[in-house]
Amino acid sequence: MSLLTVGSVAFDAIETPFGKTDKIIGGAGTYIALAAAFYNNEQNIVSVVGEDFPEEMLNQLKDRNVNIDGLQIKKGEKTFFWSGKYHNDMNSRDTLVTELNVLEHFDPIIPEHYQGADFLLLGNLSPQVQAQVIERLTVRPKLIAMDTMNFWMDIAMDDLKKTISMVDILIINDEEARQLSGEYSLVKASKVIRAIGPKYLIIKKGEHGALLFEGDRVFFAPALPLEEVFDPTGAGDTFAGGFMGYLASTNDISFENMKRAIINGSALASFCVEKFGTERLMTITKADLEKRIEQFVALTNFEMVHAIS
Repeated sequence: MSLLTVGSVAFDAIETPFGKTDKIIGGAGTYIALAAAFYNNEQNIVSVVGEDFPEEMLNQLKDRNVNIDGLQIKKGEKTFFWSGKYHNDMNSRDTLVTELNVLEHFDPIIPEHYQGADFLLLGNLSPQVQAQVIERLTVRPKLIAMDTMNFWMDIAMDDLKKTISMVDILIINDEEARQLSGEYSLVKASKVIRAIGPKYLIIKKGEHGALLFEGDRVFFAPALPLEEVFDPTGAGDTFAGGFMGYLASTNDISFENMKRAIINGSALASFCVEKFGTERLMTITKADLEKRIEQFVALTNFEMVHAIS
C-alpha cells in the first residue's frame, strides 16, 4: 500500500550531555521516511528544501525507495534549520535557533501521481498546511494520521482543532495531550481530544512508552530500557514513521494490528536515540529490527501459573 508523508526535511544542530553536533540532517519528514522505508512500501514525500541541501541525502532517500518527486528544491534559498540543547534528563530542551527559511512560505504541492495514496502521515507542520494537504487530495486515504506540538497550541489553537477534526489518528506526547485537552489525567484527556474528531489517539510518553486509545479500549506499549540515550531528536517522528509504515505494509487498520504497529514504531525509535540525528537509522538492518521487536515482546510476555482463589 502507498504511504504519503508530508513533513520537514531540514538541518539540525544538537547538544546533549553526551556531546554536540554541527549542522546535520534532520526534519520530521526525513525521520518518518527512513523509518517507514523498513517496510517496503510505495512511499512518497512532500516537502521543501533549499539549494544548500546535500544531493547525497536525497539520493539516500531514493535508495530506500522514497519517491521525492514532491520534494521542492528552492534555488537561491536555504533549508529550514533548528538548533537545540537538551537538559540532563534528556526529556526537556531549549531551542537555541529556529530559521524557517524555505518552510516559511511552504506550499504543499501534491504531484498527480501521488494522488490516491492509501495512507497519509502529516508530520509536525502548521495546521493550515496540514489541512491544505488533506483538502488537495482527490480521494481520501484509508487512514490519515497527524503529529503536532504545543507551539501550534499556543499560537493557532482554533486552526489546530479544525485540522485534528479532519484526521483519523492524532499522535502527540503526554505534555501536549494535557495542554490540548485541559485535563491532567491522560484517560480524561484522551476522551476530550477524541471528541474533537479523531477515532484513535496515541500519546507518547518518551522513556515510559506509549498509549493507544480507541473507544473504551486502551493499549500500553512499554519503552525498551536503554543503557544510554545520546539524542532524542526525531525519536517521535521515527515512531510515527514505523507505526504508519507497518500499517501500510500490512494494509490492516484494526485495533489489534495497531498494537503491533506501535511495537514496530517503538523499536525503531529505540534505535534512533542511540546516535545523533539519523545516523543510527542509516545503519540498522531488518534483522536488527526483528531482534529489537522480540525484546519488546519479552518485556510484557508472561504466564500466570496460579490463579487467585
